[in-house]
Amino acid sequence: MYFLKTEHSFDSAHFLQGYDGKCRNIHGHRWRVVVTIQSESLKDSKQERGMILDFGDFKHDLKTMIDFYDHALLIEKGSLSNKLYEALLEENFRLIELPFRPTAENMAKFFYDELCKQYRVDLVEVYETPNNCASYRGDNHE
Repeated sequence: MYFLKTEHSFDSAHFLQGYDGKCRNIHGHRWRVVVTIQSESLKDSKQERGMILDFGDFKHDLKTMIDFYDHALLIEKGSLSNKLYEALLEENFRLIELPFRPTAENMAKFFYDELCKQYRVDLVEVYETPNNCASYRGDNHE
């Protein structure tokens, strides 16, 4: 089995509604997303001969997806009062509503599911800090 790995980072804030600890407050991270894809074989065409795919394409696709979340407040849908939500929008804050609680674990699965539409993903790792990471590996790795 062959593997390729690339990564990209983005800065955003989040909070965990209903959490009894520091993370219930809005705080920011430099999220680091590391993606490993796999293939049982290498391409045989002239341009990509001996490759799973061109690293440039893989890096571009990850960067394009990840950059969408840069410099935004990631919130779980329904986690803010209507009054606060509208006030933040009125002040031109960039809010991204997610259908899940924005934990590193949920973000890893979300990015995994999105990337599986295009690649045979083995593993997605999401770092909230340099030392703390959540990973997701689905059924696509077999």
